[in-house]
Amino acid sequence: MTSLERIADSAPSSEKDTVWTEQVGWLDRVPRGIQMLFVLAVFVLLWDVATRFGFVSSIILPSPAETLADMIFVGTNLLTGGYMLPALWITLKEVFYGFLLAITIGFTLGVIVGETAFGERAIMPYLVAIDTMPKVAFAPLFVAWLGFDIDSKVALAAFIATFPIVVGTAAGLHAADTNSRNLFKTMGASRWQTLTKMKLPMALPQIFTGLKIGSVGVMAGAITGEFLGGGRGFGELIRTAASQLNTPRVFSLIFFLSFVGLGLFAFVSWVQRRFVFWHRERVVAGAEG
Repeated sequence: MTSLERIADSAPSSEKDTVWTEQVGWLDRVPRGIQMLFVLAVFVLLWDVATRFGFVSSIILPSPAETLADMIFVGTNLLTGGYMLPALWITLKEVFYGFLLAITIGFTLGVIVGETAFGERAIMPYLVAIDTMPKVAFAPLFVAWLGFDIDSKVALAAFIATFPIVVGTAAGLHAADTNSRNLFKTMGASRWQTLTKMKLPMALPQIFTGLKIGSVGVMAGAITGEFLGGGRGFGELIRTAASQLNTPRVFSLIFFLSFVGLGLFAFVSWVQRRFVFWHRERVVAGAEG
């Protein structure tokens, strides 16, 4: 054991953090934006080499230049109000409605599971069993039940996004420490007051963690539903382009959908920083890490 390790082991926790902070390498001192640009540049370079020298067929993987040119075309089409804009609007509605439905159902079930013994013993096992199933396989059932319109896409999006919200809410309610519970009990607080004044505020960080995971899954559910046909959103455009072997169009549409997903994730993170202001340092550290 080196002398630095002995100092770190014998120091208090705050001093240990200081000691290990001093051991950060030079790469960790580089700004996050530059690190991300470097990773992106390496990825694009490897992508270009793979297509330029024929390691991968252009039918399977278009070159970065072809993809960029098609992304410019898609962006121009959207900005000028072309036929892709209504398709994007339909997908956005499916994602928005699906996420609202997932929040409503997920939060309600999470409170029932986290707050009642009946929910934990009788409902949670079924939720776990359903969560272990491949939820995408339910897509044909939702289409059969609700038709090819927007309803089936919203239902599938909500179905995929609900479970992380349930788990985050239930885990957050269980996270309330014993001292706080005893304090509210000695003050004569009712069960409702304990839930709203103590448990829910303390559970917010984990609830928002479930919301962020759900914001990613809701996009996958909506697009999967559109792949089955009958939709008029971006998923239908991707399916049509894939059937025509137009891989640059498929890639460009996927990239634009990823921007939408990132925007939804960023919005949930922004709301978290506003409502969970006492947890801001951990949120920022997690985002930067």
